[in-house]
Amino acid sequence: MMKIAVDAMGGDFAPHAVVAGAVEAAKEIGVGVILVGIEQTIQEELRKHPAARSLPIEIRNATQVVDMHDSPSTVFRRKKDSSIRVANNLVKSGEAVAVISAGNTGAAMATSLFVLGALEGVERPAIAVFMPTIKGSCLVLDMGANVDCKPVHLLQFGIMGEVFTKYLRKNPNPRVGLLSIGEEATKGNELTKEAFRLLKETSLNFIGNVEGRDMMMGKADVIVCDGFIGNVVLKISESVAESIRTILRENIGDNLIRKLGYFMMKPAFQALKRKVDYAEYGGAPLLGVNGVSIISHGRSSPRAIKNAVRVAAEIARSDVNKHIHEDIKRNMELAKIK
Repeated sequence: MMKIAVDAMGGDFAPHAVVAGAVEAAKEIGVGVILVGIEQTIQEELRKHPAARSLPIEIRNATQVVDMHDSPSTVFRRKKDSSIRVANNLVKSGEAVAVISAGNTGAAMATSLFVLGALEGVERPAIAVFMPTIKGSCLVLDMGANVDCKPVHLLQFGIMGEVFTKYLRKNPNPRVGLLSIGEEATKGNELTKEAFRLLKETSLNFIGNVEGRDMMMGKADVIVCDGFIGNVVLKISESVAESIRTILRENIGDNLIRKLGYFMMKPAFQALKRKVDYAEYGGAPLLGVNGVSIISHGRSSPRAIKNAVRVAAEIARSDVNKHIHEDIKRNMELAKIK
């Protein structure tokens, strides 16, 4: 049975939300879970779940906890027995097939890159996030791993995103777009213009530039951008979804007619909530590392952790990294990059 290493101490609601989600995952998904963190604390949480005694759940002790304000360099130098580090070591040693953390994003990303290393041929790993669209969802990367990028990095993000969508979403020919300020090839800055040229030379189904207004319209299945822009897009999208919910609650208020209207529309509102809820997607894979690393939202609920385990298991089974390595090599040759 494959095992997933979960950082039990990472996240705003750790360890109770993480442990609860891990228990649900072990029960429903059929994988083993290794909870990593302060052993006594994890045991106390597991006692709240009697069913856990018969589930494939293990505990691996880690004496240090990474704070949300710790810098990646501090974690690297001073917290070598942190739950994030120990969880990644389990993947490195082969005891687990994937690592999940809802803790400090920078530390989780840097630790996975340091411990697992980058895939051969990959210059920069990227955080990939599924964003809802009117036609389903699109994969956007990079969402924050790389603030400063070169054109070749955007090229590789496109290749990794295409492979991930092809094998995880069973889309045989995903459309790859480059996020820019206009559809024309001449629009954008020097980074996007050169990335456009490189992407056009590959075997990808590259559809050209995609504007911000087209992201949610389902124009592309994969959208490429640098991590600075990607993280801004992610935070704005989260804010918009939360703002819509707040505005609806405030406008319904105590008005009886509006409450009746809300009751009649409730199924539609619930469907919208599921579509924009990050918990449905579980977590964001760090593509390009030599292993499977899932970075979950800091506010992850038990449902989000359960879905993160599901995503991690799906990636491990799909052999995505093998395909990324092969496609990076082939398309780098097509784009005439040594």
